[in-house]
Amino acid sequence: MLENLKYILNDYSDQAGLDPLSVILSLLLAFVLGQVLAWIYSFTYHGLSYSKSFVQSLIIITIVVAMVMTTIAGSFVVAVGLMGALSIIRFRNIIKDTRDIAFLFCALVVGMACGSGRYTIAVIGTAALGLVLLYLYWVDFGAFHSSNALLRFTFHGELGPEHPLFGVLRRFCRTIVLTSSQSRGPDRSRMDYAYQITLRKASMNQQMLSELQKMEGIENISLSVQEQILEL
Repeated sequence: MLENLKYILNDYSDQAGLDPLSVILSLLLAFVLGQVLAWIYSFTYHGLSYSKSFVQSLIIITIVVAMVMTTIAGSFVVAVGLMGALSIIRFRNIIKDTRDIAFLFCALVVGMACGSGRYTIAVIGTAALGLVLLYLYWVDFGAFHSSNALLRFTFHGELGPEHPLFGVLRRFCRTIVLTSSQSRGPDRSRMDYAYQITLRKASMNQQMLSELQKMEGIENISLSVQEQILEL
């Protein structure tokens, strides 16, 4: 049986110009490099929509593309037929993150390099790409550091310009702009305030909130940082 299998493989390789060992090496290398891409994606990911299936898809796509490139190697007829077969497939998943599209494109290119026998390009390209992705992750390249925020709270009584609250805000904020104020309660003695502020240091948010909570007459304090909202 093994002799028959060896004969079939040799006969196929003679007809298609393929070496079975080269095919195995291409698929194995695609599997390893696909795992490297998937690991880098998992390590550098930040957000709320992490998907295990997407990470596994990066590995599968790399292997499948390598297999496709091996199949169409040296055969224009097979390439055209495969294009027609693939045109039937419809993908309905919506990719919301541009970074995910970049990783899919990387998986496609690595798979093409492996399947076409360009192993050096595949290995060096994956290594260089991995270093770039890790660098972007470690330096937090492109992050938005303006630290704009919306401060909301309820105040009992009248909030005058000389109230100690503004002294605290000036210590922690560059700008303070009143966006809305609304009275509530039967006697309208409680006021809801909303201020658009620019924080000096986002790392001191908790300290600012602690000082505001100690003030008499202030309750229901909430702070929404724009930087965090945009990344959600």
